Amino acid sequence: MSMEWQRLVSTMRLGRESDQGDGGSRTEYMRDWDRLVYSSAFRRLQDKTQVFPLSDSDYVRTRLTHSIEVSSVGRSLGMLCGEFIKQKEPDLTMAPQDFGSIVAAACLAHDIGNPPFGHSGETAIQSWFAEHSGQYLVELAERERRDFLCFEGNAQGFRLIARLQNAVNHGGFQLTYAVLAAFMKYPRASDLPTSKERISEKKFGYFAHDAEYFARVAQQVGLVRKAPGAWARHPLAFVMEAADDICYGIVDLEDGHRLARVSFLEARDLLWPIAFPNGQAESASYRQLDDDTGRIEYLRARAIGNLVRAALDVFQDNYEAILDGRFEHDLTSGSRFAAQLKDISTLSRERIYATPAVLQIEAAGFEILGGLLDKIVPALATPPEARSAANRKIAQIIPQQFSRGASTYERLLGATDFISGMTDTYALKLFRRLNGIELPGTIL
Repeated sequence: MSMEWQRLVSTMRLGRESDQGDGGSRTEYMRDWDRLVYSSAFRRLQDKTQVFPLSDSDYVRTRLTHSIEVSSVGRSLGMLCGEFIKQKEPDLTMAPQDFGSIVAAACLAHDIGNPPFGHSGETAIQSWFAEHSGQYLVELAERERRDFLCFEGNAQGFRLIARLQNAVNHGGFQLTYAVLAAFMKYPRASDLPTSKERISEKKFGYFAHDAEYFARVAQQVGLVRKAPGAWARHPLAFVMEAADDICYGIVDLEDGHRLARVSFLEARDLLWPIAFPNGQAESASYRQLDDDTGRIEYLRARAIGNLVRAALDVFQDNYEAILDGRFEHDLTSGSRFAAQLKDISTLSRERIYATPAVLQIEAAGFEILGGLLDKIVPALATPPEARSAANRKIAQIIPQQFSRGASTYERLLGATDFISGMTDTYALKLFRRLNGIELPGTIL
């Protein structure tokens, strides 16, 4: 049974289902974009690692600038997909721009749940709970245990936008079901088997505590149900993912060049086959550039444009399988530039992501998050009457919204909610203060 676009683009809002909007020129999807961009959770991305943690360079992209760039690419690719969908579904009362707006909003939120220090932050949280599972996880159900042992930034992102942000409102941001569903890259629970061969099953997408919200979104937009607790992706989730893949693949290379991790010739030779795929000679615009930085920026822009069109081709070629919930590949790896992107990824792993400076700060971030969990989890997970004097002090420091859990599971979620919302700088500062290395107003 195929998914239906009339349901997939639902403007109904989580937690405010009766709200029909005001019918003005600003669409409901545009309102979602605005809600996200003005939120404190989005602003905190300005101090969260993209590739280079705690970088001294004001050029290097953070999660904030990365998310804005992904949103821009997603809007373009979503609009192009919308033009194709309109040809296939002529009765659909949607403009191509509306599809672009859905994807742009989902892209804006795609990293909003990531903890400090990038993917190493996720690993740090997973490792800490694995080491302390016998102390804190024994009384939890298996799905609840897996939420922490396999802690996932995507699940934290859904939790943030659907519950935590504006917590007094039922439904968090109260975004449209269409945008929430397009955000859901991994529509499955944490205790279900994963598969590296099936793109939607590589990770999980929601915590047990948020299962009701997740199921409500999936059912409202009509996602194909694959198993209890698991669904096929929303078609526009593939588009959101492609925008992210295009940006970090190409833009991380540009950052690597700006920081002298990659030479001009290396970056040029990797970008050229994507920027000029038909073997054409350099353009007049390229010849007019007289500096290496400008040349790489030019090639980056052309490469992104061609990658967008290549991803569109894959979406069109697999349209029926995507709607049926049978398509299980990302759009970029199936494109005509897959080999070139693989070459860029290989060099980036060796010369950008695995440089000593990056690894040293990631290792420090691992220790920082582990150290914070050492302090915060006992303060929250221990019943108030059994807390030590030190734990009572720490519990008083933690904002109340993170310490209201009624069960051990909910109190542990409060700890990961608190830590995941931290910026890199705040996590470092709190770690130093809780360990007596720094005091407010002083540096020892």
